[in-house]
Amino acid sequence: MAEYNTTFTEEELRRRLTPTQFHVTQEKGTERAFTGEYYDTNERGMYHCIVCDTPLFASETKFDSGCGWPSFYQPTKDVVVTEHIDRSFGMIRKEIDCATCGAHLGHVFDDGPPPTKLRYCINSASLQFKPTQA
Repeated sequence: MAEYNTTFTEEELRRRLTPTQFHVTQEKGTERAFTGEYYDTNERGMYHCIVCDTPLFASETKFDSGCGWPSFYQPTKDVVVTEHIDRSFGMIRKEIDCATCGAHLGHVFDDGPPPTKLRYCINSASLQFKPTQA
């Protein structure tokens, strides 16, 4: 099991997160397409990990992939997410977790736009959006 800089007890997370947020981040769940809070958000700001508040994705890297989940072409830094092979549901995908606390975020695919050609497909339930202060 990986070691993380920030850990929380299950009790604390159940108290602080909604049932959907807990299921997605702690049980590697997913929300249904086109139902998440941020899939069509276009405000400027930063998307943080709902569990540990690590800044993960800037709004400038968000794009409409049509998949029904918030999509980004790169994280804020190379070190804020970790990738793992996910073989669930008869597929082979790259799972994305928060590198600080291990929360499940979503998956990354090789069909995104330039400059990275990556699509980080992230569950809204794993994110907290903080708008840029004017």
